[in-house]
Amino acid sequence: MSVEEKGYPDAMLLLRAEVERLSRELSDTTNEKIQAAEYGLAVLEEKQQLKQQYDDLEIEYEAVKQEADQLKEVS
Repeated sequence: MSVEEKGYPDAMLLLRAEVERLSRELSDTTNEKIQAAEYGLAVLEEKQQLKQQYDDLEIEYEAVKQEADQLKEVS
């Protein structure tokens, strides 16, 4: 015998409303986690790009420094 058959239609409506509320909360939380993951990936990608730029600049700095040292020796 179902809840409604036993004369508890209000309880059934409350349960359905609670299930719907929990489903919405789960969906919202899932979407927030997906957004956080996407943001995290974007931050990691930017960090990788900045590290590569730093490494490139460091190589360029060393080359310029060596060139300056060679010019000092020639002078």
